[in-house]
Amino acid sequence: MAEMLPEHPDFLWSNPEPKRSYDVVIVGGGGHGLATAYYLAAHHGITNVAVVERGWLAGGNMARNTAIIRSNYLWDESAAIYEQSLKLWEQLPDELDYDFLFSQRGVLNLAHTLEDVRESVRRVEANKLNGVDAEWLSPQEVKEVCPILNIGDDIRYPVMGATFQPRAGIAKHDHVAWALARRASELGVDLIQNCEVTGFLFEGDRVTGVETSRGRIHAGKVALAAAGHSSVVAGLAGLELPIQSHPLQALVSELFEPVHPTVVMSNHVHVYVSQAHKGELVMGAGIDQYVGYGQRGAFHVIEEQMAAAVELFPIFARAHVLRTWGGIVDTTLDASPIISKTPVDQLYVNCGWGTGGFKGTPASGYTFAHTIAHDEPHPLNAPFALDRFETGHLIDEHGAAAVAH
Repeated sequence: MAEMLPEHPDFLWSNPEPKRSYDVVIVGGGGHGLATAYYLAAHHGITNVAVVERGWLAGGNMARNTAIIRSNYLWDESAAIYEQSLKLWEQLPDELDYDFLFSQRGVLNLAHTLEDVRESVRRVEANKLNGVDAEWLSPQEVKEVCPILNIGDDIRYPVMGATFQPRAGIAKHDHVAWALARRASELGVDLIQNCEVTGFLFEGDRVTGVETSRGRIHAGKVALAAAGHSSVVAGLAGLELPIQSHPLQALVSELFEPVHPTVVMSNHVHVYVSQAHKGELVMGAGIDQYVGYGQRGAFHVIEEQMAAAVELFPIFARAHVLRTWGGIVDTTLDASPIISKTPVDQLYVNCGWGTGGFKGTPASGYTFAHTIAHDEPHPLNAPFALDRFETGHLIDEHGAAAVAH
């Protein structure tokens, strides 16, 4: 049956048996793994590639996020890679010939205290210097962008203004994964589902492949893109990564007519809200504070998230929650990703994206593919090397990425 799948008109990609060896094996079939495979094949001509996924393609964090896309990060290095990602988002629907509902409706980041205001204005000015579209809006201007937002001064956390990035927005995460998978498969990449990596093959200090639940697969290079499970997978190769994994929760409501025109985020009260194309409200919170690998979180986080959302959006007070879910976010000490070669020869790692993983998908794949193909980093991901935790050259984005988004 597996051999028949590529010819079936209802399948977007083939579902082959793993070959004995590949030039590159990518561990993790989420957005970053699929994007890396696509760019390896499309930009570097490396098509003898396997993406191995222990479950189903894009069934992890790619299916468990709130699909927000923006590039208004504070530091030069972060702004550069996320802005490149946003530019790639803008061209990918045509490049992949797939409408994944990329909607540039803008993102508001609310300020509720004088400290918020100072930090927000600082970020806007830094964004402008880096060529990122950004504005500072007064409460009245915020209301003009999002009329349903409560800007009254009689709530716990009154809105004192907001940053606004007009080019930011959302996309349909499942469709993004399908678009990347289809094109990578067309270019010759093997997408192998239900294939768990259980160990690594070595010749001396050099990685030469992976042990999997579907047999041994040899590889010239092995690239890890396992998000929240990165530390677990890397540990099988004897590599300790400076990341922690936390549950991250989100939820959706029943369907409504379009009432919410943009994306609203609040770091201070840890809530962010958008309205999907179908009409459901998509809401998220901050990460649960405990370390874990469960795909659900604590109820009190949802309770606090809903209390904040109803204060900011009184119109949602009678909305019903349809479902909740959790992802597993991999967080670093400086809230910035790792896209890097490792001390293990021919082993590469892409992890630590924390709450920025979905928005970073295109640039993540773009730079990781370059690093794998050339055995050296692209200028955009060079600052995000693993050894920065030894040199102290950290990229502290806690201020711009303190809330899950």
